[in-house]
Amino acid sequence: MKPPVLSHYQRLVTATRFPRTNLRSRTATSTSIVRVSLQENAPSIAVVGVTGAVGREFLSVLSDRGFPYRSIKMLASKRSAGKHLTFEDNEYDVEELTADSFDGVDIALFSAGGSISKKFGPIAVGRGSIVVDNSSSFRMDEDVPLVIPEVNPDTMEHIRLGNGKGALIANPNCSTIICLMAATPLHRRAKNVAVMATSIDVYLLFADCVVVRMVVSTYQAASGAGAAAMEELELQTREVLEGKQPTCNIFKQQYAFNLFSHNAPVLPNGYNEEEMKLVKETRKIWNDKNVKVTATCIRVPVMRAHAESVNLQFEKPLDEDTAREILKKAPGVVVIDERQSNRFPTPLEVSNKDDVAVGRIRRDVSQDGNYGLDIFVCGDQIRKGAALNAIQIAEMLL
Repeated sequence: MKPPVLSHYQRLVTATRFPRTNLRSRTATSTSIVRVSLQENAPSIAVVGVTGAVGREFLSVLSDRGFPYRSIKMLASKRSAGKHLTFEDNEYDVEELTADSFDGVDIALFSAGGSISKKFGPIAVGRGSIVVDNSSSFRMDEDVPLVIPEVNPDTMEHIRLGNGKGALIANPNCSTIICLMAATPLHRRAKNVAVMATSIDVYLLFADCVVVRMVVSTYQAASGAGAAAMEELELQTREVLEGKQPTCNIFKQQYAFNLFSHNAPVLPNGYNEEEMKLVKETRKIWNDKNVKVTATCIRVPVMRAHAESVNLQFEKPLDEDTAREILKKAPGVVVIDERQSNRFPTPLEVSNKDDVAVGRIRRDVSQDGNYGLDIFVCGDQIRKGAALNAIQIAEMLL
C-alpha cells in the first residue's frame, strides 16, 4: 500500500523534522532537557486547546524534549470533545474543558484564545495549577511574569512546583519572542569575569543595557492566525493558480500571492494591536520603560515562520564583528550570515526548528560610527514563538 499523500499544510504542521545546516531541532537552550517522560514522581499536565496548531505543537515539543509527566489531560472545546489523539504510543480521549478539568493538575499549558484563558486561567490557578498561558490576556499584568527563558528567567524564580500554590506565567507574543532572542544579547553586551571561589570558577555576568531605540518590521506567517488560516492560505493558492476566486473566510482579502498590514485591530494612535504588543512587551521583558520601540507588522503568505527586520540604536558603540560574535554565542540563536554566497535566514529554513536564525548583520550607515546595527531574524512561530517557549518555561519549574 502506498503511503498517504500529505498536503503542504499537513507536512508543515506535523512533528516531522527535516535536517538543515547549522539549525537544531531538539537542542536545549537555557533549560535542561529531561529524557525520561512518563514517570510516577513527575508533574501532571493538562494541554488546553490541544486540537489547535499550537496545542498539537505542545505535544510535539513535550515528546521531543522528553518532558517528564505522570499523567496528561487533553482538553479542548465541547465541539472537539471525544476525538482521539495518540501521544507517545498511548491513546487519549480529548475532554471538554470545564472548571473541574484542573483537579490534580500541576502544570496547565494554555493555547485556546484569550477568552478561554481569561475564564479558565484563574480557575486553574485556584485549583493549584501553574498556568503557562500563550494568549495576551495576562501579559501586561504587573503580577504575572512575562518570560523568555533565555532572556529573563529570574522573573519567575518565586514560582515553585509542588507547594500546592497556583500561579500564572505569560508566554510573550510570537513576534516579540523571535525579535528579542536576537536583540537581547546585543542589548546586554556581556563580559564574563572569572572569579576564584573555593577552587571553583564562578562566572559573573555584567551587562550594559545599550539599546536605546529599536525599529522592527515583521513579515508574519499564516500560522500566527491559527490552523484555519494555514489551511486557507493553501486553499487560496490552489484557487488562484486555477483562476478561481479565492476563498476569504479567515482574512477579508486575498492572502495568496499578496501581503497586507497585520489583521489585528487598528488603535486610535494608528498602530495595530500586534505592533503595540511588541512595544509594550519589550519594555516589560527588558524591564526598561525608557527604551524606544516602534514596529510595523505585515502578514505575508508564508506558512509557519516569521521574519523580522530589526534596526538597533545603541547608547555605546557596537561594531558588527563584535555583534556577530555575541550572537554566535547566544543560546537558542544560530547565525546565518554568508555575504559572499548571499545566504541569510529564510522562513523555510527555520520551519520546525528550535533555533532563531540571525543574519544581514551590518552597520547602520545612516548613523555616525558604530551606534547602529541592522539585523534580519527568522523563527518558527509555532515552535519558539509559542509552544517551545512555553515548554521551556515549564522545564524551569522542574
